Amino acid sequence: MDIVLLGGTGFVGHHLLAALSDAGHSCRVPSRHLSRHRDLSLLPGVSLVAADIHDTEKLIELIEGAEVAINLVGILNERGRNGMGFWKVHVGVVENLITACRAAGVGRLVHISALNAGKGKSFYLRSKGRAEELIADSEGLDWTIIQPSVMFGAGDSFFNRFAGLLKLMPILPLACYRTRLQPVCVEDVTAAITAIVNRDPAIQDPVGQTLVVVGPQEYTLHELVCFTAQSLGLKRWVVGQPDFVSRLQGLLMDFVPGKPFSSDNYHALQLDSTSVENALWRLGIEPQQLESIVPTYLVESSRQQRLNRFRSR
Repeated sequence: MDIVLLGGTGFVGHHLLAALSDAGHSCRVPSRHLSRHRDLSLLPGVSLVAADIHDTEKLIELIEGAEVAINLVGILNERGRNGMGFWKVHVGVVENLITACRAAGVGRLVHISALNAGKGKSFYLRSKGRAEELIADSEGLDWTIIQPSVMFGAGDSFFNRFAGLLKLMPILPLACYRTRLQPVCVEDVTAAITAIVNRDPAIQDPVGQTLVVVGPQEYTLHELVCFTAQSLGLKRWVVGQPDFVSRLQGLLMDFVPGKPFSSDNYHALQLDSTSVENALWRLGIEPQQLESIVPTYLVESSRQQRLNRFRSR
């Protein structure tokens, strides 16, 4: 099957391309920086294409002849603070993709959104929700939307980010520490996408449906950060911050390069990212426990960093 994968050079994309390649699919992946992602072109059936997905005409050319389009494009923070960055990436790309699918005759779209999309005050969640509305209202397109909780796996930006902070700080002030999350393994998410793309006869075809995918267990953010420290063998004091301090922390971090935390993150974390519903079971996938997976790549990452420092001497 010929697939176009937007956002394929990111965290989820690396894992998904490996799964789709193993399943025998051909995948086209647009990128403006081909040299940074040469490793992906080594996967059988995967080709990198120089393209700007914000250019509708180029996007039409890119997806011409494809049977399925998959959209993984997303950002956790924007450069500014007015939501326009989120709107450009989450909504603008989807608008272009819907137009391109119609023009190129691509009838199948799988879109990765986020749990709580459209809820709360976060620009991230509100823009994700608007993108879902556009897809659901599109005519002549067989779509499936997947709403995952926070994802974990090798190369993730969740546990790895906290690991980096914990290595530097003996005391870590933690905003929104009571927020409950239900982390889902990225390999489970990619298995779900692959099953949907394959239209596995063992499952009901989820065309026109929004599927929530979460892990098997809920945790507070505080528990997850403490688990990260434990996995690294670090003795750290993780201090939960009162709500007004969390809000202030977000406002201050808005002006820190890279935004390790932001006011938009604060708003997003006002909602628990958990669900009783879990489509993984329906797709024949047993959700994996993070306790058996996270320590393996965190420890490996730490060892590799030490080896790199030794080699640089």
